[in-house]
Amino acid sequence: METGVTLNNELEKLIAEAFCIFDMHGDKFMDTRNVGNVLRFLGCVPTEEEIEEIIQETESTEHAGETYLPKFMAHVSQLLMEKKMQPASPKKILEAFKVLDPENHKYLAKPYFEKLMKEEGEPFSDEELKEMWPVAVDPITGNIPYFFYINQLKHKSPIYEIAEAVKEEIALTEKERKKDRLLANQ
Repeated sequence: METGVTLNNELEKLIAEAFCIFDMHGDKFMDTRNVGNVLRFLGCVPTEEEIEEIIQETESTEHAGETYLPKFMAHVSQLLMEKKMQPASPKKILEAFKVLDPENHKYLAKPYFEKLMKEEGEPFSDEELKEMWPVAVDPITGNIPYFFYINQLKHKSPIYEIAEAVKEEIALTEKERKKDRLLANQ
């Protein structure tokens, strides 16, 4: 895909591709309301606070309400290399469900789970819950069998592995540059 922006590595390519899905005019600008969508598309799990911080850091000074691809790509690349916005592990999710299920039923009632999702932590919107229900709710019992639900969530995005590889490449390149400078100064 042609982005019109220099892409230095696989991580930048993936970020640019995700960004371009939401770049409605093909001008390397995207409505800031889509920042969270791009991050989630990449496999990140940002909080609303993290999304707002990214918008503040990457919003165009010339076009209010829009994010410019090169600025977004540089900022998000750095965050990914710092392992920010990673999804919780299946083990951690299971631990959380077990706390919510002290009687060890191995499921949660939909109304109880819905109340928690709307009122605790990072609240879900009605639209987000509507998207979640087909995956989470057993159509026969109407409950959330959380072992099954966790298995549905186990898809793992390679973005953090790619970010780690790019980080190592950058460190190696910098080490080689320092070595070359030392040799040149001798």
